[in-house]
Amino acid sequence: MAKLVAFYDLLSCLLVFFLSLVSAVTDDPQDKQVYVVYMGSLPSQLEYIPMSHHMSILQEATGESLMEGRLVRSYKRSFNGFAARLTESERDRVAKMEGVVSVFPNKNYKLQTTASWNFMGLKEGNNTKRNLAIESDTIIGVIDTGIWPESESFSDKGFGPLPKKWKGVCSGGKNFTCNNKLIGARNYTGEGTRDSVGHGSHTASTAAGNAVPNTSFFGIGNGTARGGVPASRIASYKVCTDLGSCTVWIR
Repeated sequence: MAKLVAFYDLLSCLLVFFLSLVSAVTDDPQDKQVYVVYMGSLPSQLEYIPMSHHMSILQEATGESLMEGRLVRSYKRSFNGFAARLTESERDRVAKMEGVVSVFPNKNYKLQTTASWNFMGLKEGNNTKRNLAIESDTIIGVIDTGIWPESESFSDKGFGPLPKKWKGVCSGGKNFTCNNKLIGARNYTGEGTRDSVGHGSHTASTAAGNAVPNTSFFGIGNGTARGGVPASRIASYKVCTDLGSCTVWIR
């Protein structure tokens, strides 16, 4: 019985020791993350080699000679700097070195496909001056992989008759219908104008798609998806096949 108790005591001690090791690894203050080291503009000296300078800074800050797994990127064209995996203490040492302007953590940004036009200043509502009569008389021709006519981005709800200047046709192929928004379609691939890969529909909706609320890319960038000129009309010309080849014949 005494041996059994001693065994369980030993087992408990080993378990506590293992858990403490796991906790120590998880809470290790020396965990590395990627930092961007900005060093301003590139020196004008011909003998200056950015990569060598960046490596020397890292070696001095880390005390290591091999930089495998440390240096992520060396910037040597538009500006001088590099990205590297550093601990907090190493980051602090790098920040104090001569020639270093700033050190900041690398950030991963999510797609925000429904905020692009707002970012460019073309906001919805009364903040942007718009002439709907001119927009409605504008026809945007999209030369791409075709278009998906049933998409809400190309619904003609609220649209008036076709612009009088329109002289084109709707020749989209089998089971393809135009409307007062998607006013024209032509196919130059033999596959029909319907877009089966999505690229043409994406570019058309970016340029002139209707405002479609509660839209996201698999939960990312939720908001109202719309084109830059949502009141304009669209004519789609499919010159790119579903396999990615594009051919335009000039007649």
